[in-house]
Amino acid sequence: MYPAHPMRPGVPPEPGARRTGPEPLDRRVLGLAGTLAGGAVLAGVNSLSGGRIGLPCPFHAVTGLNCPFCGTTRMAAAFLQGDPGRAWSFNPPMFVVLPVVAALVGYMLLTWTLERLTRFHLPRPRFGARLQRVVPLAFLAGMALYGVLRNVF
Repeated sequence: MYPAHPMRPGVPPEPGARRTGPEPLDRRVLGLAGTLAGGAVLAGVNSLSGGRIGLPCPFHAVTGLNCPFCGTTRMAAAFLQGDPGRAWSFNPPMFVVLPVVAALVGYMLLTWTLERLTRFHLPRPRFGARLQRVVPLAFLAGMALYGVLRNVF
């Protein structure tokens, strides 16, 4: 039988084995890239339509309260128009988080593309299992707190 493929996720390469191709791209990176691209398209359409085309928030429609993510499309549209002050006013936490996530995802896509096309290897960030569990939970907890505070004050 053939030995375990060194590029299969979850299977460590055999000792002394050489890497024969690019390391596969994590599916979470692809999911985030698709979400960011869709959000950028939506923000662009919202901006070009003068705010007439966008996705209404179902939470706001039902309760009349702003959810933690309300204003993100308007924030991205203002950011694309080059107005960071107005973008900040729509949703400050996402104003900070989205560029960081976009830069990280863009770097991961760049490293993967360079490995595939040129065999040039840039270091990829490696996140431990604990960090992969804690960061999303901390983000959701912070956004929930922001959602409460933005409706109280």
